[in-house]
Amino acid sequence: RTPELAERVLQETGVPGMSIAIVFDDKVLFQGGFGVREIGTDEPIDDETVFQLASVSKTVAATAVASVVGDGTVSWDSRMADLDPSFALHDAWPTREVTLSDLFSHRSGLLDHAGDILEDLGYSREEVIHRLRYMPPEYSFRAGYAYTNFGLTAAAVAVAKAVGMTWEDLSAERVYKPLGMNHTSSLFSDYNAQPNRAIPHVKGPNGWEVTPMQRDPDAQSPAGGVSSNAVDMARWMRLQLNQGTFDGKELIPAPALAPAHIPQSFSNIPTDPATQRTGFYGLGVNVSYTDYGTVQWSHSGAFASGAATAYSG
Repeated sequence: RTPELAERVLQETGVPGMSIAIVFDDKVLFQGGFGVREIGTDEPIDDETVFQLASVSKTVAATAVASVVGDGTVSWDSRMADLDPSFALHDAWPTREVTLSDLFSHRSGLLDHAGDILEDLGYSREEVIHRLRYMPPEYSFRAGYAYTNFGLTAAAVAVAKAVGMTWEDLSAERVYKPLGMNHTSSLFSDYNAQPNRAIPHVKGPNGWEVTPMQRDPDAQSPAGGVSSNAVDMARWMRLQLNQGTFDGKELIPAPALAPAHIPQSFSNIPTDPATQRTGFYGLGVNVSYTDYGTVQWSHSGAFASGAATAYSG
């Protein structure tokens, strides 16, 4: 039924195309593409068509960091003050104590989407991260939740520095290459160079049209800069569901990856706990529970310039 449902979605929404992968019990049950890469053409989307993942990148970043945690080089409780003494928040105590897990679970006190406007204005990654120190906190350190791209980016980059690598190289060496994710990258230039890539579209007054300006997310690459396809993401999902093991080989020790999938902060506190469900965030991952107590991991991502992704497991 997956093809029929996908075709119905395209017909009902007018979206030019999509790709889907379904993994169950360590098997890829379905992967395929629907529609076209660019409206007005006949170039089809298939399971190898590369898309920008936007904020789904956060869970991928957590996977790469978990690999370094598994080596013992850092821990999720490593302080930024030790990994990158140049990093600072607005106040002295959070600056001294903020950890990787604080930034990956959005409980550092940073304003919602802190730094994003600076990125839009053209500031570099380094300059945006430096200027986070000038932003007064939205809430007391570890006493709230506010979703940020550059807080998570700062933590990921600090881990890469700890092993003497750039973030883009670290994510490739620790995740993409070991999993055989041959069309996945943390660089916008790699996405743009893919001949089989989905072109971003936005909905205009006359329907869907190619976006006039593509989104270059390199400044916040750990939080939003990954590009990939259904084939590669199915491999990554198998690694998640097998707690760090892929094709019988342990790539990440389970205790290093597990914290990503455990609630670390409250992303939504219900106003009516009798009828509403509490929302939780792990480390780069939304964590929720069904009415029957089944755990659900998920994340979505989107760029206003024309990209939308989601996974749920």
